[in-house]
Amino acid sequence: MDEAIVAGNLTKEYRTGVKALAGVTFHIKRGEIFGYLGRNGSGKTTTVRILTGLTRPTAGKAQVDGYNLPSEADYVRTRIGVTLQEAALDDMLTGAEHLAFIGGLWGLGNKAKTRADELLEQFGLTASADRRVGQYSGGMRRRLDIATALIMQPKILFLDEPTTGLDPRARSELWSVLDHLVDRGTTLLLTTQYLDEAERLADDIIVIDHGRIIARGDARKLKREVGGDQIQVVVVEPGHLAEATRIIESITGVAPKVDAGARSITAPTSLGVETLVLAAKEFTEAQIAVDDMSLRQPTLDEVFLTLTGSPADDTAEEAS
Repeated sequence: MDEAIVAGNLTKEYRTGVKALAGVTFHIKRGEIFGYLGRNGSGKTTTVRILTGLTRPTAGKAQVDGYNLPSEADYVRTRIGVTLQEAALDDMLTGAEHLAFIGGLWGLGNKAKTRADELLEQFGLTASADRRVGQYSGGMRRRLDIATALIMQPKILFLDEPTTGLDPRARSELWSVLDHLVDRGTTLLLTTQYLDEAERLADDIIVIDHGRIIARGDARKLKREVGGDQIQVVVVEPGHLAEATRIIESITGVAPKVDAGARSITAPTSLGVETLVLAAKEFTEAQIAVDDMSLRQPTLDEVFLTLTGSPADDTAEEAS
């Protein structure tokens, strides 16, 4: 089978009347990172709970590694690894003890310690193997949590917002670990509200809002949803902002977005690099000095705002 995960018209409505999912459908190919992008309360976690057999859908069907949900949930659980938003770790155990204990629960017997050592090395935790988990940093805890999910070497891994609360260095380290897993053939479903994370990691991205899929594609395709290239200029002198804005509007034919505090001007353009050439010429003739002038694509933050009509950092509670 080419498809690791299939979701068909998944719907979840709670007794309170809240509809967490309203007909979600997608397929995920084997060996890819699938980005499931949305703010808090959009339906991401509910989807993961259904696909991992933790929650029954109100309607719809799902299949994971060839097994049907919810009827074959017990089989699905033996084929997958899962990390939820809150890491399920025992702070009193050492990293090595924790992994060996989980391996024992899975029936590895005498092989549990060997498997624990393999995972500690794979996730860069060997030097901290004998430290109590309660002394681990946030990044180390998250790596240990993912290592725990890989005890039985599943081919499909669900990661529910794995980098929430991590500092930039820890996030980058975890991204490298995920790259390595995919290189070894693991399929990842990654939920995230970090737009740069979806762009950095995912082969395919779905944007979900209020329980409905509102867009799908790679980062480049999603960026095209809000137009093509944009020119961004930062002037040196605030007094030159008005004249620089007039110049950019005359070149692009569009009223620019102006941020007076940042001394920046941004406008969409269909002229590509020629926009920079024309702007540089006009600024030189007008004796307008610039700190920065660049051609860029829209950010995924801007994509999300355009698609949903609201910022990506909305913090509505997700139904549970």
